[in-house]
Amino acid sequence: MSTKKQGSIEILDGFPKDVVAIEYRGYIDSDDYEKVLIPEIESRIAQEGKVKLLAIIGKDYEGVSAGAAWDDLKFGLLHLGDFPRIALVTDKKGLRKALKIFAPLMRSEVRVFGLDELNAAREWITRNVPPVEPETEAEAEARRRMQQEAELILPIEQ
Repeated sequence: MSTKKQGSIEILDGFPKDVVAIEYRGYIDSDDYEKVLIPEIESRIAQEGKVKLLAIIGKDYEGVSAGAAWDDLKFGLLHLGDFPRIALVTDKKGLRKALKIFAPLMRSEVRVFGLDELNAAREWITRNVPPVEPETEAEAEARRRMQQEAELILPIEQ
């Protein structure tokens, strides 16, 4: 039986208000999303309208629970138009490849950086960018339906 180190999502300081910079450590569960990440991003979206996201996943990252993965997917789908720019900083090949595969499906400008490129990622994410185009009527309807469905579905816990 493998033992996973209890993880955390740390909100990093020193960034403009329209940038949410986070670092994932250890094994992340749904509490990390529900108590740390989601409230922080929702607060910033309420203040700024849209936010850019910088996510750092270092060598000590051990993965996420099914509940955390569900929270991430659900939250991402509900906020598709709220992130004009997303930067992932990691050397984990599977995560780099997954983001590159899904990036074309996202409304955000997405870039993947290696851990040794953290300064370049920081510079890129803090640059001002044109706003994301307003969502279409179909996208707005899909978002409303997702929100209704999300209220009915119980979170998956591992």
